[in-house]
Amino acid sequence: MRRLLSSRDSDWMRKLYQYLRQQGMPVSVTERGEQLELWLHQSSYEAAAKTLIQQFKENPELAAEPIKENRAATLGRNSLSFNLLRQSGWVTRIVAVLTLLVFMALQISPEAVLDTLKISRYFSALPYDQPWRFITPIFMHFTLLHLIFNIFWWWYLGGRIERSLGISWLLALLLFCGVTANVIQYLFNGPNFGGLSGVVYGLLGFCWIYSLNRPSPLYLPPGLIIFMLLWLVVGYTDMLWVNVANEAHLAGLISGCFAGFVVRSLNPKIRPLH
Repeated sequence: MRRLLSSRDSDWMRKLYQYLRQQGMPVSVTERGEQLELWLHQSSYEAAAKTLIQQFKENPELAAEPIKENRAATLGRNSLSFNLLRQSGWVTRIVAVLTLLVFMALQISPEAVLDTLKISRYFSALPYDQPWRFITPIFMHFTLLHLIFNIFWWWYLGGRIERSLGISWLLALLLFCGVTANVIQYLFNGPNFGGLSGVVYGLLGFCWIYSLNRPSPLYLPPGLIIFMLLWLVVGYTDMLWVNVANEAHLAGLISGCFAGFVVRSLNPKIRPLH
């Protein structure tokens, strides 16, 4: 991949990206701090891409839509629900819906849900005879704030991974990071816990390592990574007003970083985010 240019003007970059895609150029846009960077996926297109960029600079109206669209369709694509769906895939959506349903069920019948979904009924026995319990604690959230926080980050990180790497990789990360975080949390503190946080930290670690020092649609701003790491550290203090599954967070982060190294070495085909 080659970086063609960078700009802080998001509207100008959007129009340039749109124009290059209309001309069949294999490009994508990533964020780095306050800058937007335009990347070319195949160096053989470099001369043609630079020519098109120069044409666009001279006449930005080249990016105008070639076909007029009706107002209803345009409004539909600009709606909040459309934009949210566009930032996700089927696995992202299904996990979010299951998490919401489990939260509602917990409000109605908490004992039954806990008995069914927590990792184990005991403090000294992993559920090898009921293997679903290794993953089901990720769907349980006990406060609305906990639920909103985790679904937001799951949608943001999981959606990026699913759209760029595909369903299989996101599922693999969900299971690997989720089971690892759940088992470690159980071994340290027993079975009474729940939440997607371990998976969220796993996805954070994965994106961080996978995109380290190279252009990638999975690149995350350093400020976001620092915020999440500080939140993890604060969890080990007495500053928070809620109980935090610290071991699940740390285990998820480490497992996600490990997965990032492995997948990076495998170098699967990655799709640009649109």
